[in-house]
Amino acid sequence: MGPVELIAPRGDLEFSHRAFVEEFRERGEELVPWVLGEPSSDFAEYAARLNAAAKGIGLAPGLVPHSTFWLLDGAGEIVAVSNLRHALTDYLLEWGGHIGYGVRPSMRGKGYATEILRRTLKEAHAIDLRKVRIVCDKDNTASARVILRNGGQLDDEQPMPGQRRIVSRYWVSLR
Repeated sequence: MGPVELIAPRGDLEFSHRAFVEEFRERGEELVPWVLGEPSSDFAEYAARLNAAAKGIGLAPGLVPHSTFWLLDGAGEIVAVSNLRHALTDYLLEWGGHIGYGVRPSMRGKGYATEILRRTLKEAHAIDLRKVRIVCDKDNTASARVILRNGGQLDDEQPMPGQRRIVSRYWVSLR
């Protein structure tokens, strides 16, 4: 992994973002974090909407303020995306956590997941979060290693209601 930069969404990165999302779709993978699946036909408006959500502006009912970050590689391409929820609802406490992140499939195994989570945890600390919940599927051992490398402590594992998957739930203490 070479030099990287963590940025807020920008309208000029439409091509990189669309290629990022397309890699997930080509592999039949769930779009993680969830903001990747938000409508983005007007890309400048999409980027503006994501940035407004960090200020709590224009949120759909039931959503908490949340910040989205893009990790750019040295060539200025989006290689990872994270979403930091500023607070937890009951549902997020159990199944979503404070932070979701995803790495472009072609860029996995290069340290980008560890790096985007590390930098997103710094952003969580900057908004005065002291303890951060992160969840992943139990069978996602790569994500579990990333969480552990970033100070995660396994809290518990629970079957997700109505689904055939076990969710591992971690806490990261921010000091």
